[in-house]
Amino acid sequence: MNKLVVDLQSSAPTMALPADGAERLRKAAPDGWQVHVVQSATDSSGDGTNQVSDETLAEVADAQVYFGYGLSAGVVAAAPQLKWAHSASAGVGKSITPELLSAGLLFTNSAGVYGEAMADSALAGVMHFVRGMDFAVRLQAESVWDKQAFQTPEWPLREVADLRVLVIGAGGIGSAVARRFTALGATCTGIRRRPELGVPDGFRYVYGPDRIDEQLEAADLVVLAAPLTALSRGVMDARRLALLPHGAIVVNVARGALIEEDALLESLATGRLRGVYLDVFRREPLPATHPLWRDPRVLITPHVSGVSPARHWGRALSLFEDNWRRFVAGEPLRNVVDPSAGY
Repeated sequence: MNKLVVDLQSSAPTMALPADGAERLRKAAPDGWQVHVVQSATDSSGDGTNQVSDETLAEVADAQVYFGYGLSAGVVAAAPQLKWAHSASAGVGKSITPELLSAGLLFTNSAGVYGEAMADSALAGVMHFVRGMDFAVRLQAESVWDKQAFQTPEWPLREVADLRVLVIGAGGIGSAVARRFTALGATCTGIRRRPELGVPDGFRYVYGPDRIDEQLEAADLVVLAAPLTALSRGVMDARRLALLPHGAIVVNVARGALIEEDALLESLATGRLRGVYLDVFRREPLPATHPLWRDPRVLITPHVSGVSPARHWGRALSLFEDNWRRFVAGEPLRNVVDPSAGY
Protein backbone atom coordinates (compact mmCIF):
# COMPACT_ATOMS: atom_id res chain seq x y z
CA MET A 1 0.00 0.00 0.00
CA ASN A 2 1.39 3.41 -1.03
CA LYS A 3 0.82 6.45 1.14
CA LEU A 4 0.32 10.17 0.59
CA VAL A 5 0.68 12.52 3.55
CA VAL A 6 -1.14 15.85 3.16
CA ASP A 7 0.21 18.50 5.54
CA LEU A 8 -1.77 21.65 4.71
CA GLN A 9 -3.58 22.70 7.88
CA SER A 10 -2.17 26.20 7.78
CA SER A 11 -2.62 28.47 10.77
CA ALA A 12 -3.73 31.10 8.22
CA PRO A 13 -7.43 30.31 7.58
CA THR A 14 -7.44 31.12 3.85
CA MET A 15 -4.43 28.86 3.30
CA ALA A 16 -5.71 25.84 5.24
CA LEU A 17 -6.92 22.92 3.15
CA PRO A 18 -10.75 22.93 3.36
CA ALA A 19 -12.68 19.78 4.23
CA ASP A 20 -13.94 19.36 0.68
CA GLY A 21 -10.36 19.63 -0.55
CA ALA A 22 -9.28 16.79 1.70
CA GLU A 23 -12.20 14.69 0.49
CA ARG A 24 -11.31 15.50 -3.10
CA LEU A 25 -7.81 14.12 -2.60
CA ARG A 26 -9.16 10.95 -1.01
CA LYS A 27 -11.47 10.39 -3.96
CA ALA A 28 -8.64 11.07 -6.42
CA ALA A 29 -6.39 8.43 -4.84
CA PRO A 30 -5.30 5.77 -7.36
CA ASP A 31 -5.83 2.11 -6.53
CA GLY A 32 -3.43 0.94 -3.86
CA TRP A 33 -3.00 4.37 -2.26
CA GLN A 34 -4.05 5.64 1.14
CA VAL A 35 -4.26 9.33 2.07
CA HIS A 36 -3.48 10.69 5.52
CA VAL A 37 -4.52 14.32 6.06
CA VAL A 38 -2.55 15.82 8.94
CA GLN A 39 -4.77 17.65 11.43
CA SER A 40 -1.98 19.44 13.27
CA ALA A 41 -1.29 23.06 12.32
CA THR A 42 1.48 24.00 9.93
CA ASP A 43 2.99 27.24 8.64
CA SER A 44 2.24 28.47 5.12
CA SER A 45 4.04 31.82 5.32
CA GLY A 46 6.78 32.51 2.81
CA ASP A 47 8.29 29.23 1.64
CA GLY A 48 6.69 27.32 4.50
CA THR A 49 8.72 24.60 6.26
CA ASN A 50 8.99 26.57 9.50
CA GLN A 51 6.73 24.36 11.60
CA VAL A 52 6.59 20.55 11.44
CA SER A 53 4.28 18.72 13.82
CA ASP A 54 4.96 15.45 15.60
CA GLU A 55 1.97 14.02 13.75
CA THR A 56 3.58 14.85 10.41
CA LEU A 57 6.93 13.32 11.37
CA ALA A 58 5.20 10.13 12.50
CA GLU A 59 3.03 9.80 9.39
CA VAL A 60 5.78 10.37 6.81
CA ALA A 61 7.81 7.47 8.19
CA ASP A 62 6.20 5.09 5.68
CA ALA A 63 5.03 7.63 3.06
CA GLN A 64 6.02 7.68 -0.60
CA VAL A 65 4.55 11.15 -1.33
CA TYR A 66 4.35 14.31 0.76
CA PHE A 67 2.19 17.38 0.00
CA GLY A 68 2.89 20.32 2.29
CA TYR A 69 4.05 23.91 2.51
CA GLY A 70 7.68 23.47 1.60
CA LEU A 71 9.81 20.50 2.56
CA SER A 72 11.77 20.68 5.78
CA ALA A 73 14.99 18.80 6.45
CA GLY A 74 13.16 17.13 9.33
CA VAL A 75 10.53 15.64 7.03
CA VAL A 76 13.20 14.36 4.63
CA ALA A 77 15.08 12.71 7.49
CA ALA A 78 11.92 11.12 8.91
CA ALA A 79 10.72 9.71 5.57
CA PRO A 80 13.14 7.05 4.26
CA GLN A 81 10.59 5.78 1.69
CA LEU A 82 9.74 9.22 0.29
CA LYS A 83 10.06 9.45 -3.49
CA TRP A 84 8.28 12.71 -4.36
CA ALA A 85 7.36 15.85 -2.43
CA HIS A 86 5.14 18.65 -3.69
CA SER A 87 5.08 22.09 -2.11
CA ALA A 88 1.90 24.13 -2.00
CA SER A 89 4.18 27.18 -1.88
CA ALA A 90 5.74 28.66 -4.99
CA GLY A 91 8.99 29.70 -3.30
CA VAL A 92 11.37 26.86 -2.49
CA GLY A 93 14.45 28.58 -1.08
CA LYS A 94 14.15 27.15 2.44
CA SER A 95 13.43 23.68 1.09
CA ILE A 96 16.68 23.33 -0.84
CA THR A 97 18.68 21.82 1.99
CA PRO A 98 21.63 19.39 2.04
CA GLU A 99 19.14 16.73 3.19
CA LEU A 100 16.98 17.26 0.08
CA LEU A 101 19.97 17.23 -2.25
CA SER A 102 21.38 14.04 -0.81
CA ALA A 103 18.01 12.26 -0.76
CA GLY A 104 17.59 12.50 -4.53
CA LEU A 105 13.86 13.16 -4.28
CA LEU A 106 11.58 14.47 -6.97
CA PHE A 107 10.54 17.90 -5.72
CA THR A 108 7.85 20.05 -7.34
CA ASN A 109 6.30 23.37 -6.41
CA SER A 110 3.15 25.40 -7.02
CA ALA A 111 4.55 27.99 -9.41
CA GLY A 112 1.68 29.46 -11.40
CA VAL A 113 -1.00 28.74 -8.80
CA TYR A 114 -0.66 32.19 -7.24
CA GLY A 115 0.13 34.16 -10.40
CA GLU A 116 -3.32 35.47 -11.30
CA ALA A 117 -4.06 36.88 -7.84
CA MET A 118 -0.56 38.34 -7.53
CA ALA A 119 -0.91 40.02 -10.91
CA ASP A 120 -4.25 41.52 -9.86
CA SER A 121 -2.57 42.90 -6.73
CA ALA A 122 0.29 44.35 -8.77
CA LEU A 123 -2.18 46.06 -11.10
CA ALA A 124 -4.15 47.44 -8.15
CA GLY A 125 -0.98 48.77 -6.53
CA VAL A 126 0.05 50.54 -9.72
CA MET A 127 -3.40 52.04 -10.26
CA HIS A 128 -3.24 53.39 -6.69
CA PHE A 129 -0.46 55.73 -7.83
CA VAL A 130 -1.19 56.21 -11.53
CA ARG A 131 -4.69 57.55 -10.84
CA GLY A 132 -3.89 59.35 -7.59
CA MET A 133 -5.72 57.07 -5.19
CA ASP A 134 -3.01 57.79 -2.63
CA PHE A 135 -4.05 61.45 -2.73
CA ALA A 136 -7.70 60.43 -2.43
CA VAL A 137 -7.14 58.26 0.65
CA ARG A 138 -5.29 61.02 2.51
CA LEU A 139 -7.81 63.72 1.58
CA GLN A 140 -10.76 61.53 2.56
CA ALA A 141 -9.20 60.83 5.95
CA GLU A 142 -9.08 64.62 6.48
CA SER A 143 -12.54 65.29 4.92
CA VAL A 144 -10.90 67.65 2.42
CA TRP A 145 -12.25 68.40 -1.09
CA ASP A 146 -9.17 69.40 -3.09
CA LYS A 147 -9.02 68.96 -6.87
CA GLN A 148 -5.64 70.67 -7.06
CA ALA A 149 -3.97 67.69 -5.35
CA PHE A 150 -4.74 65.62 -8.47
CA GLN A 151 -3.33 68.19 -10.88
CA THR A 152 0.21 68.83 -9.68
CA PRO A 153 2.84 69.04 -12.44
CA GLU A 154 5.29 66.93 -10.38
CA TRP A 155 2.99 63.90 -10.16
CA PRO A 156 0.48 64.13 -13.04
CA LEU A 157 -2.23 61.52 -13.38
CA ARG A 158 -1.45 59.02 -16.11
CA GLU A 159 -3.18 56.34 -18.13
CA VAL A 160 -1.92 52.77 -18.03
CA ALA A 161 -1.58 52.78 -21.82
CA ASP A 162 1.23 55.35 -21.48
CA LEU A 163 3.37 53.15 -19.24
CA ARG A 164 6.53 51.38 -20.29
CA VAL A 165 6.49 48.30 -18.06
CA LEU A 166 9.55 46.22 -17.15
CA VAL A 167 8.83 42.89 -15.46
CA ILE A 168 11.86 41.24 -13.86
CA GLY A 169 10.94 37.57 -13.86
CA ALA A 170 9.00 36.52 -16.95
CA GLY A 171 7.63 33.25 -15.59
CA GLY A 172 4.07 32.44 -14.59
CA ILE A 173 3.62 35.46 -12.30
CA GLY A 174 5.42 37.85 -14.64
CA SER A 175 3.40 36.70 -17.63
CA ALA A 176 0.14 37.19 -15.70
CA VAL A 177 1.28 40.71 -14.85
CA ALA A 178 2.21 41.45 -18.45
CA ARG A 179 -1.09 40.17 -19.82
CA ARG A 180 -3.01 42.61 -17.66
CA PHE A 181 -0.94 45.65 -18.52
CA THR A 182 -0.80 44.77 -22.21
CA ALA A 183 -4.59 44.41 -22.27
CA LEU A 184 -4.79 47.99 -20.98
CA GLY A 185 -2.48 49.26 -23.72
CA ALA A 186 0.90 49.33 -21.96
CA THR A 187 4.12 48.08 -23.54
CA CYS A 188 5.63 45.22 -21.51
CA THR A 189 9.23 44.03 -21.56
CA GLY A 190 10.38 41.02 -19.58
CA ILE A 191 13.69 39.90 -18.08
CA ARG A 192 14.27 36.18 -17.70
CA ARG A 193 17.27 33.98 -16.99
CA ARG A 194 16.90 32.10 -20.27
CA PRO A 195 15.49 34.46 -22.92
CA GLU A 196 16.09 31.81 -25.57
CA LEU A 197 13.01 30.01 -24.25
CA GLY A 198 10.88 32.57 -26.05
CA VAL A 199 8.49 35.43 -25.36
CA PRO A 200 5.65 34.49 -22.96
CA ASP A 201 2.13 35.80 -23.39
CA GLY A 202 1.74 39.48 -22.58
CA PHE A 203 5.27 40.58 -23.43
CA ARG A 204 6.41 42.46 -26.50
CA TYR A 205 10.09 41.86 -25.76
CA VAL A 206 12.07 39.56 -23.47
CA TYR A 207 15.77 39.92 -22.66
CA GLY A 208 18.35 38.27 -20.44
CA PRO A 209 19.66 39.66 -17.13
CA ASP A 210 22.52 41.39 -18.97
CA ARG A 211 20.00 43.88 -20.40
CA ILE A 212 18.44 44.98 -17.10
CA ASP A 213 20.30 48.28 -16.80
CA GLU A 214 19.39 49.63 -20.22
CA GLN A 215 15.76 48.58 -19.79
CA LEU A 216 15.50 50.28 -16.40
CA GLU A 217 16.45 53.60 -17.97
CA ALA A 218 13.30 53.44 -20.11
CA ALA A 219 10.89 51.98 -17.54
CA ASP A 220 7.99 53.92 -16.03
CA LEU A 221 7.10 50.86 -13.97
CA VAL A 222 9.23 47.98 -12.64
CA VAL A 223 7.51 44.86 -11.32
CA LEU A 224 9.64 42.33 -9.44
CA ALA A 225 8.18 38.87 -10.08
CA ALA A 226 11.27 36.63 -10.03
CA PRO A 227 12.04 33.77 -7.64
CA LEU A 228 14.72 34.45 -5.06
CA THR A 229 18.01 33.02 -6.31
CA ALA A 230 21.67 33.97 -6.10
CA LEU A 231 21.18 35.85 -9.38
CA SER A 232 18.08 37.79 -8.30
CA ARG A 233 19.01 38.62 -4.70
CA GLY A 234 19.43 42.39 -4.41
CA VAL A 235 18.72 42.86 -8.12
CA MET A 236 17.29 46.30 -7.40
CA ASP A 237 20.12 48.01 -5.53
CA ALA A 238 21.01 51.70 -5.21
CA ARG A 239 22.76 51.82 -8.56
CA ARG A 240 19.83 50.33 -10.45
CA LEU A 241 17.20 52.39 -8.65
CA ALA A 242 19.16 55.46 -9.73
CA LEU A 243 18.74 54.41 -13.38
CA LEU A 244 14.97 54.82 -13.26
CA PRO A 245 13.46 57.96 -14.77
CA HIS A 246 11.77 60.54 -12.57
CA GLY A 247 8.24 59.47 -11.65
CA ALA A 248 8.81 55.72 -11.94
CA ILE A 249 6.83 53.21 -9.89
CA VAL A 250 8.36 50.12 -8.27
CA VAL A 251 6.36 46.99 -7.34
CA ASN A 252 7.61 43.94 -5.46
CA VAL A 253 5.27 40.95 -5.12
CA ALA A 254 8.03 38.31 -5.29
CA ARG A 255 10.48 38.16 -2.38
CA GLY A 256 11.70 40.94 -0.13
CA ALA A 257 15.37 40.21 -0.72
CA LEU A 258 15.11 41.17 -4.39
CA ILE A 259 15.29 44.84 -3.44
CA GLU A 260 17.67 46.72 -1.18
CA GLU A 261 15.27 48.43 1.25
CA ASP A 262 17.76 51.05 2.48
CA ALA A 263 18.49 52.03 -1.11
CA LEU A 264 14.76 52.21 -1.79
CA LEU A 265 14.29 54.62 1.12
CA GLU A 266 17.12 56.78 -0.22
CA SER A 267 15.56 56.81 -3.68
CA LEU A 268 12.23 57.90 -2.19
CA ALA A 269 14.01 60.65 -0.25
CA THR A 270 15.46 62.10 -3.45
CA GLY A 271 11.96 62.47 -4.89
CA ARG A 272 12.77 60.26 -7.88
CA LEU A 273 9.97 57.72 -7.41
CA ARG A 274 6.25 58.37 -7.83
CA GLY A 275 5.33 55.39 -5.70
CA VAL A 276 6.28 51.97 -4.38
CA TYR A 277 3.98 49.02 -3.76
CA LEU A 278 5.48 46.31 -1.53
CA ASP A 279 3.87 43.04 -0.53
CA VAL A 280 7.08 41.33 0.63
CA PHE A 281 9.97 42.39 2.83
CA ARG A 282 13.38 41.19 3.94
CA ARG A 283 12.05 40.83 7.48
CA GLU A 284 8.46 39.76 8.01
CA PRO A 285 6.42 40.98 9.77
CA LEU A 286 7.78 44.40 8.84
CA PRO A 287 8.73 46.04 12.17
CA ALA A 288 6.32 48.77 13.28
CA THR A 289 9.24 51.19 13.56
CA HIS A 290 10.38 50.70 9.96
CA PRO A 291 10.38 54.00 8.01
CA LEU A 292 8.64 52.38 5.02
CA TRP A 293 5.39 52.48 7.01
CA ARG A 294 5.51 56.27 7.25
CA ASP A 295 6.32 57.28 3.67
CA PRO A 296 3.16 58.54 1.89
CA ARG A 297 4.43 57.22 -1.44
CA VAL A 298 4.66 53.63 -0.15
CA LEU A 299 1.72 51.23 -0.28
CA ILE A 300 2.15 48.16 1.94
CA THR A 301 0.30 44.85 2.12
CA PRO A 302 1.41 42.05 4.50
CA HIS A 303 2.50 39.34 2.02
CA VAL A 304 -1.05 38.66 0.85
CA SER A 305 -0.86 39.47 -2.87
CA GLY A 306 -1.48 35.83 -3.80
CA VAL A 307 -4.54 35.31 -1.58
CA SER A 308 -7.60 34.18 -3.53
CA PRO A 309 -9.93 32.03 -1.38
CA ALA A 310 -12.47 31.35 -4.12
CA ARG A 311 -9.98 30.11 -6.72
CA HIS A 312 -6.80 29.05 -4.94
CA TRP A 313 -7.61 25.47 -4.00
CA GLY A 314 -9.09 24.63 -7.37
CA ARG A 315 -5.79 25.52 -9.03
CA ALA A 316 -3.59 24.03 -6.32
CA LEU A 317 -5.36 20.67 -6.20
CA SER A 318 -5.66 20.37 -9.98
CA LEU A 319 -1.90 20.78 -10.29
CA PHE A 320 -1.18 18.23 -7.57
CA GLU A 321 -3.70 15.69 -8.90
CA ASP A 322 -2.25 15.93 -12.40
CA ASN A 323 1.25 15.38 -11.02
CA TRP A 324 0.02 12.52 -8.85
CA ARG A 325 -1.40 10.82 -11.93
CA ARG A 326 1.88 11.41 -13.77
CA PHE A 327 3.89 10.06 -10.84
CA VAL A 328 1.88 6.83 -10.71
CA ALA A 329 2.13 6.44 -14.50
CA GLY A 330 5.87 7.10 -14.55
CA GLU A 331 5.46 10.26 -16.66
CA PRO A 332 7.43 13.53 -16.30
CA LEU A 333 6.05 15.82 -13.61
CA ARG A 334 5.18 19.49 -13.95
CA ASN A 335 6.98 22.21 -11.99
CA VAL A 336 10.02 20.11 -11.12
CA VAL A 337 12.39 22.23 -9.03
CA ASP A 338 15.97 22.61 -10.23
CA PRO A 339 17.98 22.96 -6.99
CA SER A 340 20.93 24.50 -8.82
CA ALA A 341 18.72 27.29 -10.19
CA GLY A 342 16.76 27.72 -6.98
CA TYR A 343 13.31 27.28 -8.49
